[in-house]
Amino acid sequence: MTLTHPATVLLCYCSCPDAASARAIAEALVGERLAACVNRLPAVQSTYRWQGTVTHDSEELLLIKTTAARFDALKARLLELHPYELPELVAVPVERGHTAYLDWVRAGVAG
Repeated sequence: MTLTHPATVLLCYCSCPDAASARAIAEALVGERLAACVNRLPAVQSTYRWQGTVTHDSEELLLIKTTAARFDALKARLLELHPYELPELVAVPVERGHTAYLDWVRAGVAG
């Protein structure tokens, strides 16, 4: 496990089964200031093993921008809202980026 500074911007990935659930999750996360922005990418084709069977599904992928300080609250809320039994949630620290944009993300999730 890597420890990051609370102000570190994170890019989180989460797949959803459909546009309606993706939109609801995105609106809740941004509305509750758990994310500054969520991009929704439709028609992502996923192939994965679930309960011993290789499965293929069309999903909507969320790209969620938040900070390390807000991640635990974001995770808890996403798990409450997500329809999957085992939702995907992967967070990657942003090492570099446009400073003004990264500051905007930090301000967007500040309490």
